[in-house]
Amino acid sequence: MGKLLETFTACVKVRNSQLGNASRGYCNGEPKQAWQSVRLLKASVRFGLLAVLTIACSQERLPTVSAEFDSRHHDEQPALSGDGHFLAFVSNRNGNRGILLYDLKQRQVVDLPRLNRLDAIAESPSLSYTGRYIVYIASDTVRPEIELYDRVLQQPQILTANYRGWFRNPSISPDGRYVAFETGIRGQWDIEVIDRGPNVESDMSDVRRSQPSASP
Repeated sequence: MGKLLETFTACVKVRNSQLGNASRGYCNGEPKQAWQSVRLLKASVRFGLLAVLTIACSQERLPTVSAEFDSRHHDEQPALSGDGHFLAFVSNRNGNRGILLYDLKQRQVVDLPRLNRLDAIAESPSLSYTGRYIVYIASDTVRPEIELYDRVLQQPQILTANYRGWFRNPSISPDGRYVAFETGIRGQWDIEVIDRGPNVESDMSDVRRSQPSASP
């Protein structure tokens, strides 16, 4: 919209200059030709203004679901599943800071038994492709841990039990096998990746089965 107005303003300046020239022609003894030029230039300016207003009114905001989250509570750190079905975020809606999972298709919050605890704060969520696996930071009075929650088993698992130092910003791969995170074990922030192994049930198995096999 700003660029359109700048372009239109520049055009108006040119038209005003042309109008001035036409008016001078009228004063120099060319009334008919000058008057016709003035009328044409005025019509051109009106048409340009109408076009700008029409485009500006047609540029509507994209639809969002933000109204469903508007509340007195604090909602932050959003993370989407790869298929766009689920949205995880951190909120204090339940009286304690924790992770909520929202079904964007059903438009309702999904229950996550045993993920949020009263003795720890869960934050920084990351979702696998369909949202089956959720990795996050669980902070208690000792130190933060990176945990993985399996929505099928409804059971959390600590991934950094044998690690020392601090962790932040975990991220899980779409299939759920790899978990990357930042660690401060060496006195600076470095990147590490945990391989959960080839026997982990992939969260993209259904996607791979639906894809056609490559021809030899």
